[in-house]
Amino acid sequence: MRPIRRRAFCQGSAALTTLFPLAIGAQPPAPRVVASFSILADMAQELVPAGVQVTALVGPDSDAHVYEPSPADGKRLAQADLVLVNGLGFEGWIERMVKVSGYRGPVAVASQGIQPRSGGHHDGDPHAWQDLALARRYSANISAAIAQRWPGQRDEIARRNADYVARIDLLDVRVRQWLGAVPRAQRRVITSHDAFGYFGVAYGVDFLAPQGWNTHSEPSAAAVARLIRQIRKDEARAIFVENISDPRLVERIAREGGARVGGTLYSDALSKPGGPAATYLQMFEHNARSLAAALQV
Repeated sequence: MRPIRRRAFCQGSAALTTLFPLAIGAQPPAPRVVASFSILADMAQELVPAGVQVTALVGPDSDAHVYEPSPADGKRLAQADLVLVNGLGFEGWIERMVKVSGYRGPVAVASQGIQPRSGGHHDGDPHAWQDLALARRYSANISAAIAQRWPGQRDEIARRNADYVARIDLLDVRVRQWLGAVPRAQRRVITSHDAFGYFGVAYGVDFLAPQGWNTHSEPSAAAVARLIRQIRKDEARAIFVENISDPRLVERIAREGGARVGGTLYSDALSKPGGPAATYLQMFEHNARSLAAALQV
């Protein structure tokens, strides 16, 4: 009987190995940061320590203003170790989504400490990432949140932040050189919605738009007609389509206003990988170069 018992034991061990091949030595899931939209996710990717995964709820070429959460997004949020949001009223849906998902971890606000531009929006203009000087604050806030969540990697996070800020500062110098070559009176641009106010203040460009800071509602016919009259009066040099907007309205305004379409600007979302604005710094460089080229013509 002893050989029979030995065979039975061996067969049982083989069955357990088949059923649970990874039970012994299985790796825990990687730490996860979930950012509200693609620009914020790219900033976080520059700053997280090795081994931390970063994803965005609202991906490339997508409009966070009109985002509708999916069950899969709720599951991702629930499994996060840290959630990053822009704040300043940009993600009107995030508070409810966090509550519904059951996430109980920290929610870091990347724009913390930034005084928003005033205007018609009840929370102020949320597009603060459109000024590289304010991007330094974003980097500091995100780094602090990541270091608080993973304190054992503080030194690595600090090094990453210093490197990222150095690249932001270098790009800021170049942007000022590119746009500084354009006479101030020529720096007048039309965009789909009012997402570039911070850029305009920082780099001396006048932006006009048929839509306000939010893309939820279509601009009225009166607002479009008023903008066309303003284009003719002020001689706007170029009109730009945004990657998150329907280009038809801008193209119509260009025709009726006698302006030309100068290309595509990236406002609230990055391009897909391999595109001209796949990272935040690439996005900012693309926008600045496109503006400078169009305004010099």
